Formats: sequence, C-alpha cells, structure tokens
Amino acid sequence: MSAKPTIGVVFGGRSGEHAVSLMSARFVLSVLDRAAYDVVEIGITRAGEWLTGTGVLAAMESGDTAGLLPVTLLADPARAGLYRLQGGGLDLVRRLDVVFPVLHGTFGEDGTLQGLLEMADLAYVGPGVTGSAVGMDKAIFADLMRAQGIPVVPGVLVLRSELQADAQAVLDRIESALGGYPYFTKPANLGSSVGVSKVTSRGDLLEGLLEAAAYDRRVLVQKGLNVREIEVSLLGNDDPQTSVCGEVLPGAEFYSYDAKYHDERSQTVVPADIPDETAARIRALAVQAFKACDMAGLARADFFLDTDSGAVYINEINTIPGFTSISMYPRLWAASGLDGPGLVARLIELALERKAERDATQREFARGGHA
Repeated sequence: MSAKPTIGVVFGGRSGEHAVSLMSARFVLSVLDRAAYDVVEIGITRAGEWLTGTGVLAAMESGDTAGLLPVTLLADPARAGLYRLQGGGLDLVRRLDVVFPVLHGTFGEDGTLQGLLEMADLAYVGPGVTGSAVGMDKAIFADLMRAQGIPVVPGVLVLRSELQADAQAVLDRIESALGGYPYFTKPANLGSSVGVSKVTSRGDLLEGLLEAAAYDRRVLVQKGLNVREIEVSLLGNDDPQTSVCGEVLPGAEFYSYDAKYHDERSQTVVPADIPDETAARIRALAVQAFKACDMAGLARADFFLDTDSGAVYINEINTIPGFTSISMYPRLWAASGLDGPGLVARLIELALERKAERDATQREFARGGHA
C-alpha cells in the first residue's frame, strides 16, 4: 500500500434506501481527510450500474450521470481495483486499498457486496458476510438473540408466499401468537423504516403485511408495546467499544421513514435521560449481540425500553448505520469524544486490521501433517 491509501467510497445502490445512502455519503465524503487519503467516489445506480469520475455524488443527486464512467469491480485478488470494459479488454481505472461501503439495505448491507469484496481480497469497512447477513434479516437476528438469552419483542415471521396462498390463515396465526393489537409489520430485510406500518386492527394488519411484502419476501410482525427507543453505537473488531446511549423522540406516532428524514418535530436526545444502570445494561447487551453476530468495524444497536415494566429489548443492529447530518451513529460518537474525521479514520484502521487478520488465515492444507 502507498503512503496515501486510496479509499473507494461506494454509495447509492439497488435498495429502497438509495436516497438515504446518498445523504450518508455526503457526510462521509465531507469528513474524509484528503491530505491522508486519495478518495474515489463510486456510485451505484438504482439499476445496479457502477459509475465513477468527477462529482459522482452530485451527479447522482441531480440524476444527470451522463458524464460518468461505467466501471466494475472484479472478484479477482490480482485485480484489486475499478476496471472498465474497453475494446474487448479490461482497462484499470483506479486501484483501491480500502472500500468504504455507504450502502444501506439490500445489495450493500446484507452480505452481498461483502462477499464480492472478500473474493477480491480487498479491505473494507464494516462486518463481513455473516455479520452483515444476520444483522440485515430482522427475523434471523431475533432468533439468534433468543438463543443468546438477549430479550427481544415477541414476533411472527410471515412469508410472502404464505400471504398469497391464504391471507386469512396468516392473520389468524398472527393474532393467535401475539394477542391484542397493536402490531408492527416490517420487511425483514430493509432499514430506515421503509415499508414499516403500525397496525391496530385485522384490516390494518392485512394492509401492513402487503405493504411490507412489497419490499421483501419475508415479513416480521412484532407486538406493539409502550416503549422508549434507545440507541447505542459500536466501534471495533473483536473488542468493540460503545458510545453513550441516545434516545429517539419521533414526531409521528412511531419513527417512520418520514419521521426520520422529513418531520422536523422528530428529535434525538444525546445522551439519553435514563438511569446509569439501564444504560450500562443496554451497552453490555449491545456488545454481546455484536460479538454473537461476528460483526466488525461498526454497528448501531437499537433497543426498546418498556415504559410499563422497565424491561429492555434489543430491536435490531444496523451494520451500515445512517451517516447523515442527523444520524445517531456519528452523533453518539461525537458525544463520546470522537468527531467525524476521527471516526471515519478509525473505521479505515479497523478495516485494515481485519484484513490483516484474514490474511493470517491459512488457505491451503497439506496432507501428511500431524495426526
């Protein structure tokens, strides 16, 4: 690696969170130290086309990408960089030392991009294939948390195919398992509250299921409780550190997509006004969940604090949390003494440390060794 490593910041993507990814990328690009890194902007369109060039983010925000260069990333360790097809061959555009994914949701946060980066033998920010996939699927994550003894809100998994085959039977099953309303219906594999609905009746339930099923073939239905939403940021590899806790105060009935990004009534409180022992329990559970999922680099763990019983439930872990100007992940670290430039620099260090750990793994087996 050169003295000034090349960082490829990847954003956009084929997810329902494409627009949020662009907002996050603007923050990351604004705090990357150009004296320390060569920064390459890599945008992925909604159709999945990879583009680079000058002013990629601005071009994607405006929708005018005609002046950008189509490129690809090969799953070939000998060609660790961006290439374009030219005259029947491959032309190297830029070599990359570290990839910084700022892709939220499917085809970026779910292990798919991480698999490509592993095949290419590139260092990258964030968890690997397993941690990304488990963190992305809310239902599998909940099952793993139960196995670890970490409390989760009661829920039911519904497949789109089950809903299409016999919707009334699905509604009966949910009501039998969860009891009285309200419930929340969520796509199992998406974030930023896209496709999430609060339902208060059987008619609402069907509508919420259909809304969530439009975004994923797996839908999680959770019991609605009276809760406060508490979040904590994590940073590290095998020994993750936690930030202070923060609280989300949605301007709407719950923290929907519009409440997060468009409702000026929504607020966040950092640090959260909760007892020290509650904050300590939340931070300890966040570390336990991070390690159980074999995560690395960064994550934001979201919890529910039951206002009736005082019980703490983990809701989800976001492996590429929002990096917008209002996002809790960088705000929580800022409140813990680590500013934006320091945060992204540390994430790059962690990516390189994890790459070194991967490189120490033996890939060949010779017969005739010890019995």
